Amino acid sequence: MKNEPSRISKFFGDLANKTSLAAGRASTFLLAAGVVVVWGISGPLFHFSDTWQLVINTGTTIVTFLMVFLIQNSQNRDSAAIQVKLDELIRVSAARNSLVGIEHLTDDEIEELRSKCEARARAEKAGDETLDRTRQSARRAAEQIAS
Repeated sequence: MKNEPSRISKFFGDLANKTSLAAGRASTFLLAAGVVVVWGISGPLFHFSDTWQLVINTGTTIVTFLMVFLIQNSQNRDSAAIQVKLDELIRVSAARNSLVGIEHLTDDEIEELRSKCEARARAEKAGDETLDRTRQSARRAAEQIAS
């Protein structure tokens, strides 16, 4: 199906969400801080060699490089989902509960929801404009009859 998310997109989205959650935990910070402490303490053992420095530099560079993409994916999806929810709140006085939790959908699914919300809003705006014109015509007709 066209609207069905690809396996890669679904896998990457799930990986990005889980990584973002794990990266934000206190235990993850403590683990990272522990690695740095162990690395620092091991400096005299390795005579503060270039290889000793290269280990931490290479490790942190690789982790940082990969985390940028994973966290950005989660951030993009969350931002898109929040925008769709805000659009829905603006569009109606009583928002639909079905939009709760859409940040867990794939990018394609969120984009499909966004398109549907925008189409509904355009249709309602056109209907509101027609209603306003009808009201104005009715007022003019009533004024002509009254005068």
